[in-house]
Amino acid sequence: MFQSTMVDLMLKTFTIIALFSALVIADHRSNSEVFGKYKSPSSLGLKREKLSHLHFYFHDIVSGKNATVIRVAGASSTHRSSSFFGDIYVIDDPLTIKPDINSKMVGKAQGMYAYSSHTEISLLMVLNFAFTEGKYNGSTLSVLARNEAFSTMREMPIVGGTGVFRFARGYALARTRSMSQVEAIVEYNVFVFHYR
Repeated sequence: MFQSTMVDLMLKTFTIIALFSALVIADHRSNSEVFGKYKSPSSLGLKREKLSHLHFYFHDIVSGKNATVIRVAGASSTHRSSSFFGDIYVIDDPLTIKPDINSKMVGKAQGMYAYSSHTEISLLMVLNFAFTEGKYNGSTLSVLARNEAFSTMREMPIVGGTGVFRFARGYALARTRSMSQVEAIVEYNVFVFHYR
């Protein structure tokens, strides 16, 4: 009887220690060893997904006292290239509601572009549309794209966003409205999915 009671006590003690250890290990892993786990959108306060269409004009002012573009780098061979291959520019371009630069400003395009083709005028665009107007004030959309500048219509992916545009994905259609030695005016139609 004594031996049976001792075995029962040891089994109960072992079971309690094993359960406690499992709980400690599980708690430790849940807090520090798990790289990723599923979260429902609602746990982040996200509601339903919606599709938004934004329409604005991009003003790339390349010269004059109000220039919004500055060349920051270029390859030694760039001056011999018909496609400006290797030139890199940083931009802070106004976005307006109409093609007129004096129309209401809705934000800025901030980032850079690089001439990235040996044979044609093709840009690598890395920029944010930083909005300053209405319900989009303080929100951004991010573009990472190839832009064939002389094509009639260019499609570029929207790869993310902030603020109202968290988890954004979509595309932008760009069409050059006018181009001079001073300014290029580009019309943008942006279609983006995001949570609301």
